[in-house]
Amino acid sequence: MRCLTLADALRSEGVDSHFICREHAGHLLELIAQRGYQSYGLPYTDQAQGSDEDVLEHASWLGATQKEDAKRCGEILQILQPDWLIVDHYALDIFWESAMRSYCQKIMVIDDLADRSHDCDILLDQTYGRDKGNYAIWVPEHCQVLCGSKYALLRPEFAQWREYSLDRRKTGCLDHLLINLGGVDKDNMTTEILKGLQESALPEHCKITVIMGSTAPWIKSVKDQASLMRWPTEIKTGVSNIAEIMSNSDLAIGAAGSTSWERCCLGLPTIMLVLAENQKTIANSLEIVSAASVLPLNYTKIGKFSLGFDKELDSLSLVTMSLSARSICDGLGVYRVIEALKQRGSNEY
Repeated sequence: MRCLTLADALRSEGVDSHFICREHAGHLLELIAQRGYQSYGLPYTDQAQGSDEDVLEHASWLGATQKEDAKRCGEILQILQPDWLIVDHYALDIFWESAMRSYCQKIMVIDDLADRSHDCDILLDQTYGRDKGNYAIWVPEHCQVLCGSKYALLRPEFAQWREYSLDRRKTGCLDHLLINLGGVDKDNMTTEILKGLQESALPEHCKITVIMGSTAPWIKSVKDQASLMRWPTEIKTGVSNIAEIMSNSDLAIGAAGSTSWERCCLGLPTIMLVLAENQKTIANSLEIVSAASVLPLNYTKIGKFSLGFDKELDSLSLVTMSLSARSICDGLGVYRVIEALKQRGSNEY
């Protein structure tokens, strides 16, 4: 999704973008095509990494070995000969990137792990609190490192809704709770959270909105639980106006993924859950500066959810979180990244 955001912004600059994606379950090739981009799907295979390359922690996420993936991508890139090749995958590193050098002018890597070597001209890590030093041993000397949430790749509507959203948070009211744990929520945490809220001190006049992906596997379970709630609870799937919904919400329960920067841009106070290992850095960084409150994941399983939730419901806590969050990200990061591409790339970038 962050690559689609960048491609949309580049298109407004007259740049043509293509996508290469592997056909994992839940792939977004159809969405990419609907957005008007040429895409190339590579078949998924359940293979371990080959012995001719270092085995990465997320190697199993690739759906092929790096060697096989490089071969297939090289066949496509040899025809396209792009000015920029933009790489966004935890299971790819210097081995793959170096193999692509002859097919493109320059390479940009999007990463947020800082755990492996890269062969690139620009590296983008939009994690709050990250700095160039985190990548000193992982990138070549000539590489330009863009670090921090000022470079977060957000769609334009977040910057457009920012002023309205920030203005309505001055009083710290709590009339609308938003729950959004990503498009899939494979462990059905949304249902557990709704159950936990039943014992909470959420105001009686509050309403709840739950946003899920249209292909999420637990939609029926969530809807069944929603029908039992003491507050009006609406389930929305496949929404296209998330910035508007966030702007009109007073508190969010969400995962510590890339959506964190969207909530920060809009100053939306957040009770955050860490649903994956790679989300811990984001969660810790935002909690340290009081931009979010992180709730231990096991609280949803052992009946303690209301204990951690209720302490964040007072007006002062909501206002404090909003003021801290809004300073993290202004929603203009995609334009800063494009400027870097222009300056570092060829005349046509």
